[in-house]
Amino acid sequence: QVQLVESGGGLVQPGGSLRLSCFGSGFTLNDYAVGWFRQAPGKEREWVTLMSNGAGSIYYTDSVKGRFFVSRDNSWNAVRLQMNSLKPEDTGIYYCARSEYDPPLAEWNIWGQGTQVTVSS
Repeated sequence: QVQLVESGGGLVQPGGSLRLSCFGSGFTLNDYAVGWFRQAPGKEREWVTLMSNGAGSIYYTDSVKGRFFVSRDNSWNAVRLQMNSLKPEDTGIYYCARSEYDPPLAEWNIWGQGTQVTVSS
C-alpha cells in the first residue's frame, strides 16, 4: 500500500526545536519530489518546503528560511524536517506529500495524515 506517515510533532516552547519525519511505504521516497505543508487553525494550507526528486533543488517559504531545514534519509525511506527557533505562528498541522513531478510542476497526489505542531509557552 502506497502511503506517507508523518511523526515528530508535539508541544514546544517558543525558540525550541522539533524534527518531523515523513516515512514512505510501498514505494521509494527518493524517486519523488516531497513537500511539507502546514495548516494553521482558520487558515488555508500553505507550503513550507519543497524538495525535488533526489533533493537536487530545495525551496523554503520566506517565513521559515534560515530556521527550517529539510533532508532525505534514504536508509529509512524518509524525509526529515528540522525546525529550529520555532515561533507561535509556526503552529499548525504539518503534512508531507509526494509528487512524480518536480516543482514548479509538482502535483501533490499522495498525502500523509498530518502531525500537530504547537508552539506555545
